[in-house]
Amino acid sequence: MKITYREVNGYLIPNLKLPPEEASVRLGKWGMMYKDYLEKHKKMLFSTLLIQGKLYQHCADIENQAREMFDMLVEQMKVAEAVTEQLKDENQMEWVQRMGNIEARAREIVNCELIYV
Repeated sequence: MKITYREVNGYLIPNLKLPPEEASVRLGKWGMMYKDYLEKHKKMLFSTLLIQGKLYQHCADIENQAREMFDMLVEQMKVAEAVTEQLKDENQMEWVQRMGNIEARAREIVNCELIYV
C-alpha cells in the first residue's frame, strides 16, 4: 500500500481514502452511536479499525446485532407483559404508554450490552 501526502501549512498530511467496500457501508442509529463511543472512549481500537479499513464494517455488524437484539427484547417483553393488539384496540393510551416503556428498557439493555462496552 503506497501512501501519498499533501502539504498543508508546512505539514505533510496523508491522503487517506476508505476502501471501496468501506465507502459503501451506511450506518444507522446504533452503528453511529457505537462509532462515536469508540472514537471518544476506545481510541486505540477506533484507530486500529480505521487504519485497517474495517471500522465501518465493524460498526455495521454491531448495528445489525443491536437491531436484532432490540426487536427480540421488545417481542419478549410484549409477551411477558401481555401487551397485545387487543389491548391496543381497547385502550390505545395504555398500549402506547406500555410500549414506550418496553422500548425504553430494550434500548437501555442494548446500549449496556452492545454499544457502550
